[in-house]
Formats: sequence, C-alpha cells, structure tokens
Amino acid sequence: MASVLTLFSFYLMLFSTSCFTTINGVFSEQSPMDITTKRMEKLTHLHFYFHDTLDGTNPTAIRIAGPSKRSFGTTMMADDPLTEGPEASSKLVGRAQGIYALASQHDIGLLVVMNFDFLKGMYNGSALSILGHNPILDRVREMPIVGGSGVFRYARGYALAKTVQFNQKTGNAVVEYNVSVLHF
Repeated sequence: MASVLTLFSFYLMLFSTSCFTTINGVFSEQSPMDITTKRMEKLTHLHFYFHDTLDGTNPTAIRIAGPSKRSFGTTMMADDPLTEGPEASSKLVGRAQGIYALASQHDIGLLVVMNFDFLKGMYNGSALSILGHNPILDRVREMPIVGGSGVFRYARGYALAKTVQFNQKTGNAVVEYNVSVLHF
C-alpha cells in the first residue's frame, strides 16, 4: 500500500509540474527532463575567414551611427561573407551579420554583436551568436560564443580571431576565425 501511495504521489507531482499554468495573465510551463531524452553534448571546432569590405561598389559593412571618421562611437552594420579560405573567391560557408562599434576611448576595441549564419553542409541553417570585446590590435583576440540556433542550440564557447589582411586606407579586413563550441 505504501508503494502505491508513493507511486501515486510521484505521478501527481509529475503531472502538476508539467501542466500549463496561468497566474495573473502570465503563461508558463514547467516540465521535468526525462533521462531518456537527454542528449550528449558535443564539442565542434570551426575554421573560416571573415571578409569585411568597407569601400567599393558593394561594401559588406556600412557606418550607421557615430562620427564620420573611424573613432570612438563609430557603429557599423555588417553582412560579411564567411569563406573556407582567405581569398574572397574561396567557397562561401556563411555570413556574419550584426553590428560592431568602436567602444573604447583608450585603444581600438570593438564591441561585437554578431551572428555567424552558416549556409553549407551539416550546419546549413544554423547560427552562432557572439557578443564581446574585440581589441583589434591584439594579434589574437578571444570572444565568447553566447548562444546559437539549429545544430548549435544551447551553444557556448569561444572564437579566436586573427587578422590576416588589413588595408589601413580603406579599412577592409580579412580575419581568420577558429571557433570551439559546445552544443547538443
């Protein structure tokens, strides 16, 4: 009898936590995670090149706010190609879409809010989100991966960025990215 009562209590608790509830117009759901639905977390390494073009007839990044000269407060909107190799003609694997801004008064440091949207292979339709500080004069910069979608749902990790080409006159740059990301 005690085991039946314990089992009944367990099912009652399970049912009550998995029901939808409305309290003062707020809708929420709580559901216990079933052990059989848990998936193993994976570590994925990605390597690609980011092409930021500010000049010419088809720029991939444009100034949307701030002073006319590239200085503190300049804010750029980007839709940059991501490729397998450093050449612009290399195979396109995705797009870097988002905003970066010169956020430091003391050095050349960017605030980066960017999605890496992948277009090819098993990552097609998936994205990684970066939010962080990019001190562009450092040889290698580390920025956090703060989330993702598709294959990269619940992503966390880091991106290492290294400038491989920079034109001081135009501001055009090619940046190599090595990304390590944990996801389900």
